Amino acid sequence: MESPLLSHHESVGAKLGNYFGCVLPDVFTDWREEWRNARENVALFDANWLGSTVFRGPDRVRYLNAIVTADLRSLGESEGTIALLLDPRAHILAELEIYRGRDELLVLSNRAVRGRTNSTFDRYIIMDEVDMEDASDRLGIIALEGPRAGIVLAQATGFSLDGFAEYAGQKVDLDGVGCFLTRRSHFGSPGFQVIAPRERLVTLWSDLYGMVHASGGAAVGMKALDALRLEAGVPWFPLDFDDTVIPLEAALESTHLSFTKGCYPGQEIVERVRSRGHVNRRRVRLAFSTGEPPAPGASLRADTSEVGHVTSAAFSPAAGVPIGMGYLRSEYSSPGTAVQLDGRTATVLADGNGGFGSKRQTG
Repeated sequence: MESPLLSHHESVGAKLGNYFGCVLPDVFTDWREEWRNARENVALFDANWLGSTVFRGPDRVRYLNAIVTADLRSLGESEGTIALLLDPRAHILAELEIYRGRDELLVLSNRAVRGRTNSTFDRYIIMDEVDMEDASDRLGIIALEGPRAGIVLAQATGFSLDGFAEYAGQKVDLDGVGCFLTRRSHFGSPGFQVIAPRERLVTLWSDLYGMVHASGGAAVGMKALDALRLEAGVPWFPLDFDDTVIPLEAALESTHLSFTKGCYPGQEIVERVRSRGHVNRRRVRLAFSTGEPPAPGASLRADTSEVGHVTSAAFSPAAGVPIGMGYLRSEYSSPGTAVQLDGRTATVLADGNGGFGSKRQTG
């Protein structure tokens, strides 16, 4: 898959990489400088690893509420939430951002599993009056985040982030282009996404870049973004959780689940595990004592026994060492626990969410 911004990225000499099956900028200039700009000023980045699905029809809320883990009935117009799509065994099929408009529901999810996600959606449309459109080929996504993101937003649209809750959505006009704006933090700072027609995305990127640059910010590639989100304790689907784990193993119960909404596929297993109060393994944050960031799948050991594995890792300028995420057997998942990785130490950090000088927003 290609980003609709790919030609622009190539024209400015960005180094490209494959992320979630999508060709995206890895680095624009120097990734450490991009990291610093994002933490101190504002970052502009290509979020087209996400795809869009739109639901219309009178039963759209009731239908989608019955198959996802969040309570959509409590959402007012222009409000949103984050949720999961599970299979009947409670394994995670997709992470979803869901935004409620006046006449439709907009769902963003990872394009790497776009076919499976939409086929699952379609399978549950039985007697419902619901129309589903895969809008990934007509809509694209640009994201901005950092301490000065609100300044850029006000300059671009006249709209303020003040009082704009996480996952809230708003239709805005940006340089004569009708866009959908969502408040969304990808690495724990104030941030927003611009969802717009793909054919207008290059123009919007260029205009927003001028405002970002004037605010001391920069375009940021995925290498810097990876470090930023790991520092903030933000897991990525499908790297840090996927269809091999259930939500409580992935430490998502406080951000992605409603325990009061009622039934959805996999809900019975989720509730059974919650009532038992124990999982055999748990997603944790890790700091590595030295060396290069380990590859996904690297084995974590205690004495001679394998007790877990790494899911993702990157060097953290804030921590001064590589950090990452992974799964450990529950008896090794407490903060401060040290396990071994190829002759070096991996230490469990405070929890599955939270970070190095950056507070994650969960809405």
